[in-house]
Amino acid sequence: MQLRDILFTSIMLALIAYAFRRPWVAILIWAWLSYMNPHRLCYGFAAYNIPWTTIAAILTIGGLYISGEKNYFPWTRETVLLTIFCLWMTVTTLFGLNQTGAWPYLDRVLKIQAMIFVTFFAMKGRFRIEALVWVMALSIAFWGVKGGLWTLLRGGGGHVEGPVNSMIFGNNELALALVMVLPMISYLQLQNTNKRIRWALTGTQILCVVGIVGTYSRAGFLALCVMWALQWWKSRHKLILAMAVVLVAPPIIYFMPHAWLERMHTITNTSEDTMDGSVKGRLNAWRTGINIAKDHPIVGGGFKVLNSPVFAQYSPDPKDQHDAHSIYIETLTEQGFPGFLMFMGLGVFTWFTHRRVVKMARRLPELQWASDLVTHVQLGLIGYAVGGAFAGLAYFDLPYHMMSVIVLCGVFAKDAVRAAARASAQAAWEAQSAQAPPELAVQEA
Repeated sequence: MQLRDILFTSIMLALIAYAFRRPWVAILIWAWLSYMNPHRLCYGFAAYNIPWTTIAAILTIGGLYISGEKNYFPWTRETVLLTIFCLWMTVTTLFGLNQTGAWPYLDRVLKIQAMIFVTFFAMKGRFRIEALVWVMALSIAFWGVKGGLWTLLRGGGGHVEGPVNSMIFGNNELALALVMVLPMISYLQLQNTNKRIRWALTGTQILCVVGIVGTYSRAGFLALCVMWALQWWKSRHKLILAMAVVLVAPPIIYFMPHAWLERMHTITNTSEDTMDGSVKGRLNAWRTGINIAKDHPIVGGGFKVLNSPVFAQYSPDPKDQHDAHSIYIETLTEQGFPGFLMFMGLGVFTWFTHRRVVKMARRLPELQWASDLVTHVQLGLIGYAVGGAFAGLAYFDLPYHMMSVIVLCGVFAKDAVRAAARASAQAAWEAQSAQAPPELAVQEA
């Protein structure tokens, strides 16, 4: 066993011991393992193959019972719809056209969703919510920083990829995940007063951008541009952000080799005669998925239907088999039109909750942090909505965790507004009682 394996195993044992009666800490451990996949950086059999995420999940759920905390589940329109969506995915799996591949994937998806529901239970209050944001953002950013440095050292050559055997191993998937966490890193920088940490977060964002460019992902680059434009539009420091983009973007693009520029130029190709094989294969998979959804409009084809022989039955080009490579085609094909509408509804409901938190923060200044957080998280989700059109990450835990952050901020803000209203009413009553005539005060007593 190598030194890094011993070190990682020791760290995990120490964290497990600390999180035994602290389920919210166990959630942070699970998020770290799920997004950063640190055990994939080890080479020893024990550290690499031990199911650390399962251990963290069991620790979290068990901790909810023995911690003694009074936890309650926030039943909001998002959590209700997510519950229905999980039940619906089970139904579509029962009727799935690829039973061999559908059931193992359902097991994986439901395990992810179980931890999302546990997050709603345990992550209450500003400190815990922000702790989750730190872990999510920096865990993904680790691969952005690593990929950014690798891109710089190789002169822009090669394709940056994510952790092996993870949902973000592919270049498109990693680029999209990095786009999603960039606004959250920006929020952490905005809230931090330590100059060294702020500079470190600035460097992290720059290297993550280099890492996104280094993936050679056209979807990631497009999502980055859209997310940057929206972040500038919503920012209170438009001039500073514009100057930062002008100072950072041109040198990065100029640094990349001609092959990268040629690949990005193909984004504007709309004719099938000029499209490369990757784009043609993606379009073929989309047409296949739509054909399956038309033939099975209610329950769809179930998980992994495009990875089965069923593909050839519905495909314009049966020999060019690909995954959906789109969160929209993926949910439509696998979950049917009802599942697709549920998936889209989660995004719409989250958007309205974000707007409500921003409005409540205008009435209660101490909620400004929540307003800033939901705005930055929503920017990341917009990046997911744009880049997700070209990446198959419909069941990736990060967007659901980001949704949970917005929902929890909404619950926190609602409770804070109610508490402020009660305090204001109490103060008004006391002031009125103090100004009442002595005779009236005696009668009231």
